[in-house]
Amino acid sequence: MSVTESIHIDGEWRTAAGGGTRDVLDPADATTLAVVAEGDAKDTDAAIAAARRAFDEGTWPHTATAERAALLRRVADLLQRDREEIALIESRDTGKTLEEGRVDVDDVTAAFRYFADLVVNETGRVVDAGDPDVHSVVVHEPVGVCAMITPWNYPLLQASWKVAPALAAGNTFVIKPSEVTPMSTVHLVKLLAEAGLPAGVANLVTGAGDPVGERLSEHPDVDLVSFTGGLASGTKVAQAAAPGVKKVALELGGKNPNVVFADACATDEGFDTAVDQALNAAFIHSGQVCSAGARLIIEASVKDRFVAELAERARKIRLGRGTADGVECGPLVSRQQLEKTEGYVASAREEGATVVCGGARPEPSEVRPAEGYFYLPTVLDDCHRGMRVIREETFGPILTVETFTTEDEAVALANDTDYGLAGGVFSGDTARARRVAARLRHGTVWINDFHPYLPQAEWGGFGKSGVGRELGPHGLAEYRETKHVYENLRPTPVRWFAG
Repeated sequence: MSVTESIHIDGEWRTAAGGGTRDVLDPADATTLAVVAEGDAKDTDAAIAAARRAFDEGTWPHTATAERAALLRRVADLLQRDREEIALIESRDTGKTLEEGRVDVDDVTAAFRYFADLVVNETGRVVDAGDPDVHSVVVHEPVGVCAMITPWNYPLLQASWKVAPALAAGNTFVIKPSEVTPMSTVHLVKLLAEAGLPAGVANLVTGAGDPVGERLSEHPDVDLVSFTGGLASGTKVAQAAAPGVKKVALELGGKNPNVVFADACATDEGFDTAVDQALNAAFIHSGQVCSAGARLIIEASVKDRFVAELAERARKIRLGRGTADGVECGPLVSRQQLEKTEGYVASAREEGATVVCGGARPEPSEVRPAEGYFYLPTVLDDCHRGMRVIREETFGPILTVETFTTEDEAVALANDTDYGLAGGVFSGDTARARRVAARLRHGTVWINDFHPYLPQAEWGGFGKSGVGRELGPHGLAEYRETKHVYENLRPTPVRWFAG
């Protein structure tokens, strides 16, 4: 298999300077999808230098916002043109279903269109100085060279949340996708060039976090680092960036509660909806979602009935290759992630949890090759805060069950986490649902729903879920510097010093 030129520097595609390569595997059967360039510090330095030149000497930072917005819209159109091709790439690379891949492309398209609309309508503001002889304005300027490090679970989507606002604001960038799932990012960079983005503005280096991500984080010519991924890696990024006192935006995942009150299950329709949403919250993309509702916190009076129905439905989830007809859930992304999931279930058993369903690899089938990284949707009952599976982000198809009897207890359990990314509240009492939502220390809270997001609403978390926000007006602000320009229209001597 020939090596894909997956490194893009100053408008040119190339292989790695050191000749390194990496096999990209299909998680459904562990076969090789592609062989890509494995970049190193030398490739990273060259990409940063290209982005630096494009920012300091190029035209993009000074291009009118209307023109930048027009390019983003062209990219959105190209994404829709290639929708099926990109969905297939994303499905085969990450393991998710084709339908999930299509949804991702549509969400990426929406992000590009949102930031195009936002930037063209945003202007600086005039500040009233209280003096008619003073003209005072606050303006926004691009940060400069941005380093973007993206995760393996939603490679194209997470790239778009960084690339679209960065370009809208007039920045240049170097992006490093996860070495596990780089292919859709390669396609995106090709579309940026096709849309007319000047050479050097968008640069791509495929390779491992060490050395590529580390070099991006520490390099003195990088002005901002935006990272989405795990807590341990995010901490290293922040440490590497700290000596340069550069801007850092971190989205580090979560351990997200889904709080279900008994009154949400008072009717058959309410019960069905709450169970269905709990299933979606935990098992979409095999639980490999930073906002997955992996902690079911349910009122004790309805727990037994709820968990029994939830487990029955979980057993019926059609697991298999994401490109196969009728499949509802794909494999885990890698052998490492599969073994990590097995480790969490084993530790939960040792600490007293009851495996209600799942807890093992499935039997192989035509759509589930034995070599694939498949794991059954798993429900663990009798869980408590002392368990590792409750405290840590599992990032797999594992749903834990905890119970409460009072509203205060439900809130305390939901907030008893080092993370604070997202959470859900299900209740038939609107006042109660809103009251609980107001008390949850999480960046996004859904009421009687789970998982939807809006490009116009900020995304990010409290606590160890990170710093900064993506999407919404604040998502654009992350990629801007704010400058105050004070102009004296009638300058005269101050005469502060008598001499």
